[in-house]
Amino acid sequence: MGILEEKLTAQVGAEQISTFESGNEMAAMAAAQINYHIMGYFPITPSTEVAQFLDQMKARGEHDIKLIPADGEHGSAGICYGAAATGARVFNATSANGFLYMIEQLPVQAGTRFPMVMNLVTRAVSGPLDIRGDHSDLYFGLNTGWVILTARTPQAVYDMNIMALKIAEHSKVRLPVIVAYDGFWTSHQKRRVQYFKDRRVVQQFVGECPTDYNFIRDPQKPVTIGAHMNGEDLMNNHFQQSEAMYNAGEVFREVSAEYAKLSGREYSVLDLYKMEDAEVALFLLNSAAESAKDVVDQLRDQGIKAGVISPNIIRPFPAKEIREALKNVKALLVGERADSYGAHGPNLTHEIKSALQDDKNNQTIVLSRVFGMGGKDFYASDAHEFFNMAIDAMEKGYAEKPFDYFGHVPGNPEKILKPVITPQQGDAYKSGLIEVKMDEETNKLKVKIPPLRMLTNKPKRIASGHGACPGCGIFGGLELFFKGIEGDIVTLFQTGCAYVTTTAYPYSSHKQTMMHNLFQNGAATLSGTVEAFMELKRRGEIQVSDDATFVMITGDGGMDIGMGSAIGTALRGHKLIMLEYDNEGYMNTGSQMSYSTPLGHMTSTSGVGKTQQGKSFHHKDTVQIMAATNIPYVFTGSEAFPQDLVKKGAKAQWYAQNVGPVYGKLLITCPLNWKSEDRYGTKILEEAVNSCFFPLYEVEQGVTAITYNPEEKKKRVSVTEWFKYMGKTKHLLKEENKHLVDEFEREVEKRWQRLKAKHENPWL
Repeated sequence: MGILEEKLTAQVGAEQISTFESGNEMAAMAAAQINYHIMGYFPITPSTEVAQFLDQMKARGEHDIKLIPADGEHGSAGICYGAAATGARVFNATSANGFLYMIEQLPVQAGTRFPMVMNLVTRAVSGPLDIRGDHSDLYFGLNTGWVILTARTPQAVYDMNIMALKIAEHSKVRLPVIVAYDGFWTSHQKRRVQYFKDRRVVQQFVGECPTDYNFIRDPQKPVTIGAHMNGEDLMNNHFQQSEAMYNAGEVFREVSAEYAKLSGREYSVLDLYKMEDAEVALFLLNSAAESAKDVVDQLRDQGIKAGVISPNIIRPFPAKEIREALKNVKALLVGERADSYGAHGPNLTHEIKSALQDDKNNQTIVLSRVFGMGGKDFYASDAHEFFNMAIDAMEKGYAEKPFDYFGHVPGNPEKILKPVITPQQGDAYKSGLIEVKMDEETNKLKVKIPPLRMLTNKPKRIASGHGACPGCGIFGGLELFFKGIEGDIVTLFQTGCAYVTTTAYPYSSHKQTMMHNLFQNGAATLSGTVEAFMELKRRGEIQVSDDATFVMITGDGGMDIGMGSAIGTALRGHKLIMLEYDNEGYMNTGSQMSYSTPLGHMTSTSGVGKTQQGKSFHHKDTVQIMAATNIPYVFTGSEAFPQDLVKKGAKAQWYAQNVGPVYGKLLITCPLNWKSEDRYGTKILEEAVNSCFFPLYEVEQGVTAITYNPEEKKKRVSVTEWFKYMGKTKHLLKEENKHLVDEFEREVEKRWQRLKAKHENPWL
């Protein structure tokens, strides 16, 4: 970071502004005021807003942070590590499975001692998928070697983000720091906060960016980062890292005291609420502790000496302070929003018990309860029950049940859900009207389809009643493609709108077998399913028809983070279809930019303002990338050209059953995030095709053929005819953005001319 203005002499009680903001807003505010050099990021709920707010602030010229959109969380962690290795100040935010996806990188950064700050907006780790908050992601981070601060309120999120950088860069620490706060409680709920009016106050507090370490920044001073070590050296390395972690505890106290003088807000190692004479207490992380404090007041009015303990730092673990706080406590209930399966209690429970072992005089009875998983609310009445359990243990002198879950209920067999419709299979999905044959002379398939009205008797694969937005093009496009598929299908839906809107436990809109896996691994997962299916059949362990078709459905940017898995699946030659619906963004997490977002298009992370005009680089040509893997069939399709799409569906099935993998890409509408009217859905798709932005073609056995040429049909239009129907592109129609439109047109024309050349020459 460079200090943008002249240094400001810090004074006690520096001027602050009072407002109402959320935790995500305050994380972004702290990052903007610090003015980090780099943020590598990838959207995942509920941390996504942090990058969105920073993009909005960037568009307004409020900071100079270089925001780098990654292809996935693993990539974002790599971006951040690479930037930190130069000595740059680096920032990130993530949640849940995104945190787990990058976790391989986290010990690398800690072990090579490069500071940075990452906000972990805690959320349930799937499966099954649940996007609400618990601490199952946080607990995976306990052994990564990162310092971990925990923030109960939006105010604490702001303050700890400022403190975190100073701790990370301290000469006795030199470790990356996580600031963890609760998803959808602290992250999204607005509360009164104060922040420094002048960001120079913040910049002076964190100080100048250290430069006296071995960074990759001067070619005249070459360094080697991360050299291979043998066991003796690695032992020394980890010992030094361990010492640095414990140093971070002392540095936290120093930084906290210094920050208290500046802000008037003090963060001790433990937040102790009425613990001076407490006999019963709860130990709770983050927002739940705030809910329990009101209950403490009520119990105190009844003469019960109750208290609440909540740590502000859990790595290093504050064992000494916990022993001191529990010296006179007779019963403690540790509530945790995660479990350590099979360990008879979650992680912090065991760490507290371990800490108490070093105090031979301590007689505290420790109970452990797993609660609030998957965002299950924690109310004052729940805190009352926790205290009642602790009081019961105190009175009896022991805990009848030391470990248990809280809030789970037994199932009722009488209320089991029954299918609303009779499952359809086999002949129900065979129209007998589609004919696909290989032409031996041309080595291409010949497909005959009936008039589309004759295929309307073929039942839909997805039942009505799903939760898609009005005008969503996903299911119209998928169902039209499925009209070309005869017989049974097994689908895998990667995370995204199509999956989320059709499966909300205990309900499902899928009429045939469907499974789910995450963005980054859908293709590999389905390839395992296909091969297991074939092997079970070969061994005679299952008896099923030969014409089942396996289809992976991806979209909402899934071919960014899932690109590696898709390419690997293609190269291995599994007999399946990979079908992408392209809505030009990460729509399921709130319309963030993906690599399929076109140049200049507005999303929630490619905003429009005085310093930027939408996405700054061109869209990824996924179809050509997949064609380069030399799989037997690749195609594009659109609901606006139904006959073309149904034929390609039939071809896709034939190749997937008889030769090998298929990839197809459908452009579909997203009225909500494209800011377009529902009634223009088909028109928008037509103009995208007629402008040659989304050409309709296929690559069959390596030979490219354009299946619809708008120039030959005299229907070629400018991309501006497409732009005018969407709010996300209206700014491109302004005269001052003509240079962007011209650049866009040039790129479209270049790709179109190359495609025509391939169409005309089978060797290209």
